[in-house]
Amino acid sequence: MRISSTLFFQTGLNSIHAQQSDLMHLYQQIGSGQRMVTPADDPLAAAQAINISQSQSLNQRFAENRSVLSQNLGIEENTLNSVTTLLQDVKTRLIEAGNGTMSDADRATLSNVLANARTSLLGLANATDGSGQYLFSGAQGNVKPFQEGANGIEYLGDQYQRNIQADQTRRIAGGDVGTDVFNRAAPGSTGYLSRAEGANTGTAVVGSPAITDPRGEGVGYIYTIAFTSGADYTVSITDAQNNLVSEYDGTGYVAGSTDHLDLQGGVQVAISGSPASGDKFVLEPVSATTDLNIFNTLDSIIASLGDPTQSDAVNVAKFQNTLGSAIQRIDVNYNNVLTVRASVGARMNEIDALDANGMQRALSYSNQLSKMEDVDYYSATAQLQLRTAALEAASLAFRKIQATGLFNMGSN
Repeated sequence: MRISSTLFFQTGLNSIHAQQSDLMHLYQQIGSGQRMVTPADDPLAAAQAINISQSQSLNQRFAENRSVLSQNLGIEENTLNSVTTLLQDVKTRLIEAGNGTMSDADRATLSNVLANARTSLLGLANATDGSGQYLFSGAQGNVKPFQEGANGIEYLGDQYQRNIQADQTRRIAGGDVGTDVFNRAAPGSTGYLSRAEGANTGTAVVGSPAITDPRGEGVGYIYTIAFTSGADYTVSITDAQNNLVSEYDGTGYVAGSTDHLDLQGGVQVAISGSPASGDKFVLEPVSATTDLNIFNTLDSIIASLGDPTQSDAVNVAKFQNTLGSAIQRIDVNYNNVLTVRASVGARMNEIDALDANGMQRALSYSNQLSKMEDVDYYSATAQLQLRTAALEAASLAFRKIQATGLFNMGSN
């Protein structure tokens, strides 16, 4: 078989080029630290690396979202802590206001103290986060949630929470709606609140109601006790829409005493003093839908503290009824704030758990990418030496082929 000189030369050059190409590829791998210089090096691994990189980027985005959540919830927790401290002081002041030895001047001073507490509470209710968004305005972060209105402090935000995607399957609220913090009872709350009608002319004072039979037919309905005389009264039981459920007459109240009225349906309330004909007392059930605007409660007790009571038994009774109602409502508001704080703490704990899980996931993604993309320097170095030797061998072989010829052979 005859082999041309051209084929000899071309074969030698092709061998050198192939070795140079392999050597250049190794140089690129070692220089970049990447096993796959181009997707053609390992198409399957390249496709898998793209998917893992996308998952890694998404995991990083979730981590940044959780950082924002932690910051917002941390600010809310600090704000609610201040609210808790303030309400504790308000409760102390309300107990102090019940001291019967206080003069009208002392009560006026206490009214100013509570007015300042109301202003501070309003400032906390309108607190903002690090980016200037109001904490308790719902989804409308640029709207000041609590503002003065015709009927006192009104909530102007919405009822939507700002949920942030904290993980692939978990969205966490980065704040709470203002009405859920300052205007309601904690979910699952039971019990009753009492109040006296402002038009009462007697000296009767209503106490805190109690549920004597949790399964009673009247539990959950509104009771209205209307005195028709100093000893007789009518009890009307209505629903939340003011539809009459039942009505009955009672008698036997002893004026001037403290008497517990066992109302039909499983509710009991204490009334003391001497009611006048036409006096009314209302017992309202506590639930998550009950309107408990804390600012209205403070406004009522501040106004009542400003009214003179010395030598006026009727005004004293009105003040005691307003005070008792305020204490009951502030207690419910206080418990609700604690419930919201617990919810915030639970969310922060969940974020910590998701952060730990996210860190483990990030390490897993990095490990998988490293196995697919990073070059093995020991193997690459050995291959570099091998390819260098192969290139030298190919070059030497080419020189041998180049020296092979009739004229060269003849000359030798």
